Amino acid sequence: MKRWIPDLTRSSGPRYMAIADVIELDLRSGNLIVGDRLPPQRELAKQLDIDFTTVARGYVEAQKRGLVKTHVGRGTFVTGGLEKERLGFASDAVPDIRRTSAVDFSMNMPPEPDDPELLARMREGLSSVATNLVSLLRYQGFGGAGMDKEAAAAWLSRRGLVPSQERIFVTPGAHPALLAIFGMLAKPGETVLSENITYPGMRSIAAQLRLNLVGLPMDEDGIVAGAFAEACETLKPKALYLNPTLQNPLTLTIPEGRRAEICAVARKYHVPIVEDDAYGFIPQHSPPPLAAMAPDLTWHIGGLAKCIGAGLRLAYVVAPDSKAGWPFVAAMRANNVMASPLATALATRWIEDGTADSILRFIRAESAARQALVANVLPAGSYRSDPISFNIWLPLVHGWTRSTFGSHMRSSGLGVVASDAFTVDGPPPEAVRVCLGGPTHRDKLKAALEFMGHALEGAPEMSGSFF
Repeated sequence: MKRWIPDLTRSSGPRYMAIADVIELDLRSGNLIVGDRLPPQRELAKQLDIDFTTVARGYVEAQKRGLVKTHVGRGTFVTGGLEKERLGFASDAVPDIRRTSAVDFSMNMPPEPDDPELLARMREGLSSVATNLVSLLRYQGFGGAGMDKEAAAAWLSRRGLVPSQERIFVTPGAHPALLAIFGMLAKPGETVLSENITYPGMRSIAAQLRLNLVGLPMDEDGIVAGAFAEACETLKPKALYLNPTLQNPLTLTIPEGRRAEICAVARKYHVPIVEDDAYGFIPQHSPPPLAAMAPDLTWHIGGLAKCIGAGLRLAYVVAPDSKAGWPFVAAMRANNVMASPLATALATRWIEDGTADSILRFIRAESAARQALVANVLPAGSYRSDPISFNIWLPLVHGWTRSTFGSHMRSSGLGVVASDAFTVDGPPPEAVRVCLGGPTHRDKLKAALEFMGHALEGAPEMSGSFF
């Protein structure tokens, strides 16, 4: 029997998952070959100084991947299932152009992974999930299974949140969760507050629920706490909506001191906070979530659209307490029944085996590279951004209006959205959100930015776009 002791530090997943990961890595490298017998589970547990059940789970996971086969009385043997697994994603397979061409550049998208190694890991996760395909096509209870909530808790812990499972819910995206939460907190005609320049989806939700959405004045650090307090006195709001980290569209992050001031006002006036933390996972270091500072007041929504991929349509919601979760579950079941078990299983898999972290690292690095392109093209101070945000906020000059600029940029491949979509109260400023993410490659993005920069140097009539 080959003496094989896995180095579990080579995987960032849980230890049982790391055992399967290292079997796979060693099979790729040749350190393990087909027919090798793995150490007995109890012996390996003793060598690694871990529980026997952890090793047993690791071997079961490896068997699910087709990497090993256990024979009662004989032991566990390497089967070489890695190549068999990869047949499901043959190298000569061609993407269906009918799907690859579907993209909405008006959305604020993260950069899309293009690293072959990362894409292989993502596909292998999908292949592993497919082994449970039939069971994942069934109806399931709302909120996620135990293992999915464990993965959600592990993911949320990256933001310093440690809620009990009773307060965590796996939902089919942030938008349905927001719709359910505001439907619970406010009745038609009642007032809710937000930033005056805010996420367009919040404006749509307020209109759908017939809520009176009032925008609060802002400075460089977000909403002004004094204005929030005044609004609480005069308007008696039912809730406050905030997108506090890399805010869409202004890219600002509310600093910790301002967050503490906001929480103090919310506590004084008993106003629930709805924290849309869509971009909270993108910075490596950011202020603590509002839900960590005022957990009993805050509905926290940790969406996966911006940090892993919008196509998953998943978000992890943390309720202020377990009692608040009861009407939330009822509202979500009425509107959505459940999150997709297939998407949920894939997200759980990627979180457990470290693929989600790899995707997140790629998004950070590529976003920084794209922001560097912007800095090389546009004059400093002419736009607002964060070094890792997916967009810039661009005030218009030289007589450009948001309408003429949007028309001029329509064929550039950049998603340009006028400020009208984001403005809650008062006249919209002459400004646009320019999205840098999605499937665009750097060379194409650079050309589009240069086209945009050239236009901004002069008046609209100098661009030659209008006849």
